[in-house]
Amino acid sequence: MSALNLQSTLQLLSGYEIPCLGFGIGISFNNTEAVQTLSKPVVLEALKVGYRHVDTARMYHNEGAVGEAVRESGVPREDVFITSKVPASERPSTSIEESLKAFQFEYVDLYLLHSPASGREARLSAWRELLEAKRAGKIRSAGVSSFNVHHLEELRNAGLELPSVNQIELHPLCQQRPIVEYCQSHGIRIEAFCPIIRGNMDHPVFTRIAHKHSKDTAQILLRWSLQHGFVPLPRSTNPMRILSNSQVFDFELDEEDMEALDGLDRGKEGAVSWNPVDTA
Repeated sequence: MSALNLQSTLQLLSGYEIPCLGFGIGISFNNTEAVQTLSKPVVLEALKVGYRHVDTARMYHNEGAVGEAVRESGVPREDVFITSKVPASERPSTSIEESLKAFQFEYVDLYLLHSPASGREARLSAWRELLEAKRAGKIRSAGVSSFNVHHLEELRNAGLELPSVNQIELHPLCQQRPIVEYCQSHGIRIEAFCPIIRGNMDHPVFTRIAHKHSKDTAQILLRWSLQHGFVPLPRSTNPMRILSNSQVFDFELDEEDMEALDGLDRGKEGAVSWNPVDTA
């Protein structure tokens, strides 16, 4: 039996703790009103199940709904870890103010640059603004998303504080090992988006290991991520799936399972999302 549970946390470089399993709330609709309407009950369901880590972004247009769900859930604000992200097209200082207004929170636990802006100076400027918001107490931890090694090296070489988190696409078919190794060697936590490959889980290795443990394939992929020390961010609007994705703490993958899954890496060919790791 693993020592991990749904309330387990990992320490960030900022000194704060992040829950080891998150709930992604990036709902793909063009209709903003529909997104807001659906997001609130979905977040309420996740909090009811026991998730205490909700991941959203400015571009998802649902920060207000997330804030309402937290307030109506009965779970104290300080017990819920909230992440949002600033698009590369916006200034972080402006974006953070808009996020706080939408959430109706005094702070956001983690704020990310949603992707690396084009050009070194633009990236450094955006990161400095994020760090200034952290010093002002508007955000507690600052991080990035889809940053490659050279993007992170830019920050380090400029003498700037390193991100607490780098959120990247990560699952057995797309393991991004150079980025992962760099982050782990510098204490940067890895968050895994698309951890269940957007539902494309019919690989025979997944199904074989799922059958072995009497689990579904999504649970196997999430468990793989957890055992590597990543923070997976599964998302779903289905209450049964929201529940089952949280039930990954009553079993453990053995060494043979992990080796089989580790051997499936296809690099960029295994990716299922646009991941701007080559931004210059």
